[in-house]
Amino acid sequence: MNRLCLASLLAMLAAGPAMAADRLPVIASFSILGDMVSRVGGDRITVTTLVGADGDAHVYEPTPDDVRAVAGAKLLVINGLGFEGWMDRLAEASGYKGPVIVASTGVAPRKMAEEAGHDHTEAGGSADHQGIDPHAWQDVANAVIYAKNIAAGLDAADSAGKSVYDANAAAYIAELEALDAEARTAVRALPADRRKIITSHDAFGYFGTAYGLTLLAPEGVSTESEASAADVARIIRQIRDDAIPAIFVENIKDRRMIDQIAAETHAVVGGELYTDALSAADGPAPTYVDMIRHNIGTLTEALTQGH
Repeated sequence: MNRLCLASLLAMLAAGPAMAADRLPVIASFSILGDMVSRVGGDRITVTTLVGADGDAHVYEPTPDDVRAVAGAKLLVINGLGFEGWMDRLAEASGYKGPVIVASTGVAPRKMAEEAGHDHTEAGGSADHQGIDPHAWQDVANAVIYAKNIAAGLDAADSAGKSVYDANAAAYIAELEALDAEARTAVRALPADRRKIITSHDAFGYFGTAYGLTLLAPEGVSTESEASAADVARIIRQIRDDAIPAIFVENIKDRRMIDQIAAETHAVVGGELYTDALSAADGPAPTYVDMIRHNIGTLTEALTQGH
């Protein structure tokens, strides 16, 4: 290797850590937000995601590594709407005093009358939702709001990168708007009598409202709430009465209850949906866009079978 090439290589090696050190350290509470933040932040940021792929943020217990990561962050991005009930305790333990982006700011919250008054904070669990469904990202139009909020927060935290963040956000929002249209077209193609499904817990309310599906779940908004025998019996009766064609398991849930319901009703188990977490990188839903597209495909394929 000649001296010029060697000098260039040494310069690149020396610059690499410095460039990484210059990136804005950002914490995202769970994998879906982590992906969104990465898309908007690009190469100017380093994202640490607390609740990773296939993780259940409803029942997450922060670790000492999480405390250290939050302590070293310059920006914290959370969902809000009572989703991360453990976040206040984590921020306090870490001594974090920096800015917090609540990605759901500006979303029209979906009310959950049956959940009102349910406190999910016991035993270190997630927050009291106070009748609010926190799964707003399931409506892709809300994901556009998330992207705008993330961009605004990054602009404020790193003004030198504003043009990069705004350009990344604009490109991402265009992709999300196309995805939203894709979801609407796919569901509109389903016969009206095939638009009812059962899922493990009530995470698809925003999706159903946005795209015209009726979704039922034996459990409530939080995965901490256990379905009672009466809940399961009610779902079984409804499947039989309404001839609901398919039920679905979720990547963050034990599937035994859904299998029990399927066995008693002969409804088709239509596949696995991604609700509160992305898949691993080699899975079918490693990004938010992939997740929505996978869910749409899984739902529509199952609901058109035998029709």
